[in-house]
Amino acid sequence: MPGIPNSLGRVPPSPWVERFAPLVPAGAPVLDLASGFGRHARLFLDAGHPVTAVDRDLSNLQLARDTPGLTAVEADLEAGPWPFPGRRFGGVVVTNYLYRPLFPKLIAALDAGGVLIYETFAQGNERFGRPRNPDHLLRPGELLDAVRDRLRIVAYEAMETVAPRPAVVQRLCAINDNPG
Repeated sequence: MPGIPNSLGRVPPSPWVERFAPLVPAGAPVLDLASGFGRHARLFLDAGHPVTAVDRDLSNLQLARDTPGLTAVEADLEAGPWPFPGRRFGGVVVTNYLYRPLFPKLIAALDAGGVLIYETFAQGNERFGRPRNPDHLLRPGELLDAVRDRLRIVAYEAMETVAPRPAVVQRLCAINDNPG
């Protein structure tokens, strides 16, 4: 669901991410996974969070590498090692990206009280365009199953959208209520 660039040439944040961003504890570090243009990194930086933006190619990042509070990490999350062993974040944001083996790592990276905000494509999206590969499309209820009994689900949607373009998506916001 990449957005349409605004008058500044920037892709605006996802309304889903904007809606749940205030749940991330104030000042807590945020991991923007597969950050792309950095639209969500910018959202959280503007809200006073230090942000780690990770992507396999940072050339699209629309933030200066020396932006205060930003750590930009270039890493192949599918072929390389997890770049954040032992690190914890108050927020983890993932949009338009799916690599199932990362689910346990994302949950483990959430600090107590940390918030996972996830939004990506689901089965049925192939009739609207990319992605079409089943490896990149969530199965029915898969996002819920990935966090069930690990995180407290705040909100979940599985739906067909029309804006910014037609797509089939699943969206989740969940909190780590585990103390340690």
